[in-house]
Amino acid sequence: MRHVVGVSEMKVSRSEGDIIVTHSLGSCIGVAIYDAKAGVGGLLHYQLPLSRENPDRAQENPCMYADTGIPHLFKAAYSLGADKKRMIVKVAGGARVLDNNNFFNIGQRNYIALKKIFWKNGVFIQGEDVGGESWRTMHLEIGTGRVWIKNSQGMYDL
Repeated sequence: MRHVVGVSEMKVSRSEGDIIVTHSLGSCIGVAIYDAKAGVGGLLHYQLPLSRENPDRAQENPCMYADTGIPHLFKAAYSLGADKKRMIVKVAGGARVLDNNNFFNIGQRNYIALKKIFWKNGVFIQGEDVGGESWRTMHLEIGTGRVWIKNSQGMYDL
């Protein structure tokens, strides 16, 4: 079954036939996690780096922010049997779109927030496609852990 993750949403699964996809990763970041032994994977599409910008909104929707969405994704995967030590992590997005003068730098700020969270928690990224100026679509196949990206140049494994 195909599951679409919208902006500020996430999905975790342990159903072998599931494919989780998120579209329109511009300055937003997609985080795909997968534990092969448990057969558990998940995908998060977060929009902004830090929940302190709007704590009420973060409480209502933790998936909107890196600092609340990433822990939420990992905890959901753990509840299905995943283990952090076995987790494969891949990320995409963080592009500079609709910000030609680099005034807001949302994509870069999103990526820096992610790197800080992962560094503090001993999580390593095994594959990434971040930055640039193009939009991306990110897919995660639960049965295999395969992650692939589609953008204006084509489709490729991450």
